[in-house]
Amino acid sequence: METIKPSQNSPIGIFDSGLGGLTVLKSLETILPNESFIYFGDTAHVPYGTKSAETVIRYSQHIMDFFQKHETKAVVIACNTASAVAFQHLQQLYNIPLFDVVTPSVEFAINHTKNKNIGVVGTFSTIYSNAYTKMFQKLGSGCNVKEIACPLFVPIIEEGWANTDIAENIAKTYLNEFQNINIDTLILGCTHYPIMVNTIQKVLSSQINLVYSGKTVGIKLKDYLKKQNYENSSLSSQPVKYFVTDFPQKFDELGSRFLGRQLNNVVHISII
Repeated sequence: METIKPSQNSPIGIFDSGLGGLTVLKSLETILPNESFIYFGDTAHVPYGTKSAETVIRYSQHIMDFFQKHETKAVVIACNTASAVAFQHLQQLYNIPLFDVVTPSVEFAINHTKNKNIGVVGTFSTIYSNAYTKMFQKLGSGCNVKEIACPLFVPIIEEGWANTDIAENIAKTYLNEFQNINIDTLILGCTHYPIMVNTIQKVLSSQINLVYSGKTVGIKLKDYLKKQNYENSSLSSQPVKYFVTDFPQKFDELGSRFLGRQLNNVVHISII
């Protein structure tokens, strides 16, 4: 592929199969307040978790082509499934600096755990891909890792029930398995889950350190931009541009709940 040299003031791309990546965007806006962002939600194909690896890779390539046309200086894959199955493939195809959400959270957990007992919660597809356990092993962490699928968390969050008794009861059922292994660190392995953090924290010991992928990838991205002298040199960032492949009205409604503000600049496009 042709190499495009982005400028310091080029935008950063963020993509997800839908809404969850907005929690990553929110963290990046805090960590990198001078940067401009383009958010791509592939809402026509959500969820990625039920698709084959080949299909997720194909969708991801279309999105990367889109970002390449917009001359983004970096791209964050704000989707655990795409991070798990497409990241390495995309790295080989594109010259745009890529950041996944799995690796930074694993590195952060390794550096902050005291007893090396670590939990991971996520969707079925993410947990059964074993992406987190494999990364802990790859980094030679020596940690005891327990992964638990919490498939009802996403629909609960999207219904606006994240802080209800229903959510708390379901969280108790899922997270009960952690009680016997004395974890001191829990990775939120789905970008929806920060919306439900109050309920999760209520069910678990307050001593457990929660790891947010938006924060960990933001720290890594900030360090990269600084080292490469790619930090935005302008005094202010541009408004976020949002692109979705289906249902822009629903995206606006739910996205406003995720970000705590009204979404503007939501554009409906097709990538295939």
